[in-house]
Amino acid sequence: MKLNIVCIPGDGIGPEIVAQAKKVLDKVGEVFGHEMNYTDILMGGASIDAYGVPLTDEAIATAKAADAVLMGSIGGDTNTSPWYKLPPEKRPEAGLLGIRKALNLFANLRPAVLYPELKGACPLKEEISGKGFDLLIMRELTGGLYFGERKTVTENGMKKAIDTLTYTEEEIRRIAVKGFDIAMKRRKKVTSVDKANVLDSSRLWRAVVNEVAKDYPEVTLEHMLVDNCAMQLVRDPSQFDVVLTENMFGDILSDEASMVTGSIGMLSSASLNDTKFGLYEPSHGSAPDIAGKDLANPIATILSASMMLRYSFDLDKEADAVDAAVDRVLKEGFRTGDIYTEGCEKLGCNAMGDRIAERIVA
Repeated sequence: MKLNIVCIPGDGIGPEIVAQAKKVLDKVGEVFGHEMNYTDILMGGASIDAYGVPLTDEAIATAKAADAVLMGSIGGDTNTSPWYKLPPEKRPEAGLLGIRKALNLFANLRPAVLYPELKGACPLKEEISGKGFDLLIMRELTGGLYFGERKTVTENGMKKAIDTLTYTEEEIRRIAVKGFDIAMKRRKKVTSVDKANVLDSSRLWRAVVNEVAKDYPEVTLEHMLVDNCAMQLVRDPSQFDVVLTENMFGDILSDEASMVTGSIGMLSSASLNDTKFGLYEPSHGSAPDIAGKDLANPIATILSASMMLRYSFDLDKEADAVDAAVDRVLKEGFRTGDIYTEGCEKLGCNAMGDRIAERIVA
């Protein structure tokens, strides 16, 4: 199989971590008989330096022509970088918003996995962290309160701010279908999160999710109010598989879920549209303070590449091989500095990529 992948190395540590993900993907291609075809484009600060804008029309066209996009990191030091003296629409992060819109990426996936070897970094009690967990927050990315009509007015001499939360039936249906499709690749459980006891939008959300669930009889569906879900994530995160929710709730819950893993350097993510196309990136930032020093943790980017294999190419065995290689490296005691504990062997970014690639087997 030929995999046409656009890569956005980006800024800061981005080029280093994307290089390691490519290394692992090349080994996957070698072991499983696939051809990896990469095309690099600029975005963020790198694009500003080269073209004066964070994202060019040519870069968008190149991304649209690919099967998937793998990204490193965008942005720099907001206090010192000249990029942040530009108007907001010209700053690095505007490129990310622009490509999400151009590619119609409405479904955001953020896994939160606690590896047994890293349970000491988890802030939860040992009786909770000891069980481990592997959940995925499926967040609707382009609707809801963040994209509804908003205005600030003055009434009777007092300022009044209005934000509108709207969802259409179709917006809910398409994210629900993505959630159930992905649950079929996992443990076949969906927890749909809403505030149906208060909000009309949530009552519509729940009704549409129930309709979609009828097409997936193998998947167990439960509904949970968002406040209860926030509590359950710290009480027993192991109960969750796919957590399906709207934009604002997903924004908050995905950050909470990432914190209970104990290390943001391990967290992958994906943003998908209504086809198999997706943009895959680590959840962490560009870490400009360690850029170019071979100190970055490439695992989140490598796991993002694994998600790409699974969700854009339906190469589940290959994705399993990447996940297993990461797990094996951790079990063998190899660590980058951010996850290092006494008694382990500390590696740089490049060496960690080597170790994981070496452990890719069919």
